[in-house]
Amino acid sequence: MFRLSGLVALSGLLALGYAGVGSGAAPDLGRSHDCDSGGALCTEVLDSIGYNGSYTGHDEPSLLFYSNVPGSGNQMTYLLRLPKDPPTLPAQDGSGGTFNFQLHPAFWVGLAVCDDQSSPNPGGSGVGANIPCQPDSDANIYDSSNPNDAHFIGKHPGTAFMEMQFYPAGMGFYFTGSGSPTQWSSALNIDSLSTNANTGQLNNAACNAAAGEEYVNFAWITKSGVPVAPPSPLLATGATFTLTPDVLLYNPGDLLRVTLQDTAHGLKITITDLTSGESGFMTASATNGFAQVLFDPAGTNCDPQTHNLTRDFHPMYATSSEHTRVPWAAHSYNVAFSDEIGHFEYCNRVHFEGGSCTRDGVGDLDNGLPAGAEDDIFCFDAAFNQSQGFVAIGGCAGTDFDFDGVPYKLVWPGTFTNVALDGAYHARPVQFTSPLFRDSQGESRNYSRVAFEADLPRIESNTNPLCQRHIANPADPNPGQGCVNPPKGADFYPIYTTGGDPQSCVWQLGGAHLPGTTNTFGGTSTAEYGQLLVLAYPIPGPAVTLRYNNFRNVLSLNPCLNENE
Repeated sequence: MFRLSGLVALSGLLALGYAGVGSGAAPDLGRSHDCDSGGALCTEVLDSIGYNGSYTGHDEPSLLFYSNVPGSGNQMTYLLRLPKDPPTLPAQDGSGGTFNFQLHPAFWVGLAVCDDQSSPNPGGSGVGANIPCQPDSDANIYDSSNPNDAHFIGKHPGTAFMEMQFYPAGMGFYFTGSGSPTQWSSALNIDSLSTNANTGQLNNAACNAAAGEEYVNFAWITKSGVPVAPPSPLLATGATFTLTPDVLLYNPGDLLRVTLQDTAHGLKITITDLTSGESGFMTASATNGFAQVLFDPAGTNCDPQTHNLTRDFHPMYATSSEHTRVPWAAHSYNVAFSDEIGHFEYCNRVHFEGGSCTRDGVGDLDNGLPAGAEDDIFCFDAAFNQSQGFVAIGGCAGTDFDFDGVPYKLVWPGTFTNVALDGAYHARPVQFTSPLFRDSQGESRNYSRVAFEADLPRIESNTNPLCQRHIANPADPNPGQGCVNPPKGADFYPIYTTGGDPQSCVWQLGGAHLPGTTNTFGGTSTAEYGQLLVLAYPIPGPAVTLRYNNFRNVLSLNPCLNENE
């Protein structure tokens, strides 16, 4: 049983009040999951996808959990405290407080899952027939770079990535927030890639138009466990992304128990709000309408009658290590916590609501490449947001490719040494325990190692100078040059620290000066996230391309053991 008293005692760190206003309309979360058109809440792919590579990427500082004990790769439980916003409202000139929606449109806990229609080898290729995924099994590990090896990465069973996402309250951006200015929400997302990496083939044009190259199953966590509308990428409607009274909502500061476990009919996520006493769940099952999109590159249609394959989505691996990858994703991991940052910049005037910014806000320097390039898209002005009952500031939610937006300033929790001032202007940090899993004997176990990982090289493609991340097939002139942490343009990059005491250790994200901090892991992002990481990805040939997509620092132990085991 979890011993909660230690983490509950840390609530003093999160005691600041929430400054919400009014009530507003639900944002268009569907737009945020249109991955081929710059959707902000999609799994990061090794390369840009969509029309002219329009999906450029997301900044995801992550904490990875490793264990070689079976069970660690397919079921785990976290305790997580949702952050509160500061008492000082944001101001258009940047002089006010910084709310959670300005730092991150979402954070999530993740897990690799099976999808036989997903990359790297749907439909088969010259490396052989598509190998069906065996749920909850390390038999799915194929990570050799040698095309002649029986475990060549191009033969890897089809893989998707599940992100259990949490959305902050506070503003009516098209994707940011739960639709409530005062409460958080959460949803189960499963991202798949409809590409054969060994041939370079995409799905047919009709399926790409209907579901996208990277397609997403989406379902709110509900009190009944029933989706509010179809989660399938081919059958989802606006109702899929619209809140109903059945959707589980949370107050800022609430303590949640988040349990991920495989069942006979797919991955089940159960969230219990230990503060309010409410709970909800969702199972990624065929019965609930979760589906794969038939990989049919020679086809001429994407009729749901034939191409919407309802399936139970199961965890892919038995364990979690450097070898349990999603072979098409920029990141290297299976079990992880990640933030999603780099999606808010102030804007003083918009072309139209949801369009581009015509008068840059404070701090927007446009220092990326090409010279003067604008990254201010998906923008809304202050009057519109106020009319929807949200915070009355204008801003943009596109990918901040020159790293000069709010998430790259000294506005994170713990960035001021003056604790009172930090609490007045900065949100409280998200706090969470290391997850626990159960071994084959039913015993509760800690993960034995952790790693810090940031996918900055993947998204430093417009910095000046840009990151030369291609090592081989293709190769840049000077691989690694221009790949830096913190990124060019940023005044700050958030780090993970530990807090609490030996009986109630928690992870937290922000700066190095949070009250009760016990370890800062070097105190800077440069020290924490470590060196450039080489990853291999299958490409036509068959062959592999070698990339620097991440900085990664693997620790030999878990410095924040969960003593509730």
